[in-house]
Amino acid sequence: MASAAEQLAANLNFSAFGKAEDLKKRIWFTLGALLVYRLGTYIPMPGIDPAALARAFQQQSTGILGLFNMFSGGAVGRMAIFALGIMPYISASIIIQLMTSVVPSLENLKKEGEQGRKVINQYTRYGTVLLATFQAYGIAAGLETQSGIVVDPGWFFRVSAVITLVGGTMFLMWLGEQITSRGIGNGISLIIFAGIVAHLPAAVANLLELGRTGALSTAVILLVIVVAVACIAFIVFMERAQRRLLIQYPKRQVGNRMFQGDTSHLPLKLNTAGVIPPIFASSLLLLPVTVANFADTSKLPDWATAIVASLGHGQPLYMLFYAGLIGFFAFFYTAVVFNPKDTADNLKKHGGFIPGIRPGERTAEYIDYVLTRITVIGAIYLVLICLLPEFLISAAGVPFYLGGTSLLIVVSVTMDTVAQIQGHLLAHQYEGLVKKAKLRGGRRGGR
Repeated sequence: MASAAEQLAANLNFSAFGKAEDLKKRIWFTLGALLVYRLGTYIPMPGIDPAALARAFQQQSTGILGLFNMFSGGAVGRMAIFALGIMPYISASIIIQLMTSVVPSLENLKKEGEQGRKVINQYTRYGTVLLATFQAYGIAAGLETQSGIVVDPGWFFRVSAVITLVGGTMFLMWLGEQITSRGIGNGISLIIFAGIVAHLPAAVANLLELGRTGALSTAVILLVIVVAVACIAFIVFMERAQRRLLIQYPKRQVGNRMFQGDTSHLPLKLNTAGVIPPIFASSLLLLPVTVANFADTSKLPDWATAIVASLGHGQPLYMLFYAGLIGFFAFFYTAVVFNPKDTADNLKKHGGFIPGIRPGERTAEYIDYVLTRITVIGAIYLVLICLLPEFLISAAGVPFYLGGTSLLIVVSVTMDTVAQIQGHLLAHQYEGLVKKAKLRGGRRGGR
């Protein structure tokens, strides 16, 4: 017999969406908030010469600035008030998560439930301000070194730049929290999603223009489309893939009645680390290239110039380091966000056990054994998705605008948002069925 949730899912249709007023309000709020974000990426920071900035950024677009420009929706290239984007908040969140594994006081806060989570969130906000301040000052000082970009260099420009950029990041952090609580989906993820998708129309237009001028053949354009669709399907399949461990609960007696033991599953995602490994790997690899581009290349020694050249996009050494760093961060971040010992202790506390495995330490070892092996598959999947666009760019000269990292973010955020919309529709339809059942019961009672 189908479960109630499955029956409700089968009955979902557009009429249910039309009646879900709360869901429509949430969607409109989300769209309005994202529109505010996109408008902010076009408001320039004061004291900048846009023409000189565009020329300078063109030379740095292949480095780490190009990656940040993609995540910020083009705000870095225009040096807008949202140029820092939401990345300082993400970096602070990751640092706090890492610290909860090594700092006992933070680890205790993590175990205190909702109250401890609020304190950790506050620490994350403080860390965001600190990181954003350092990054904003670095951007201001870096802009002053490029001739002609800053109209009036000096401390006044630096202070105003720091206040503007840090204020933009804090506003985006607040906007993301508002989307999460009053809108639909994860606000921070949707802001990054909107920045990446904003480049898509121009990318498609450029691709078609290359085909019209004969720079790319029709076969190559069709190949790009097929590869993009195949990558999306592969990402959807792998992001949904789970290794489900059977959990058994013992029989229990209530009064004179004996209840059969329940069974459930412990889902272990194939890609527990999400999109963090590609982001970290890209940032680390692009950092030397960016620093070298800002420096005077004529003063660099020959060995440094050779290393920078070999770390360029499409180079074998770049591919090798990129794959290795993705694999390393996949295992490292999985170990940070998922603790088998805590999971085993919680199962033991609630009377659950894995059949054939002794509760406690043996269960933790078994969960770690399974998690390590599925993380190998997850790391290979991330490497394939992230390196395929690089091979297309280097081998065939194909302008694959959506790289592996951005493609992962777009697909993952879309899946998460659609799942939340379905959840709201299920809840709304379930409430409607409950009201109808009460009305029927009242009518029968009246008779």
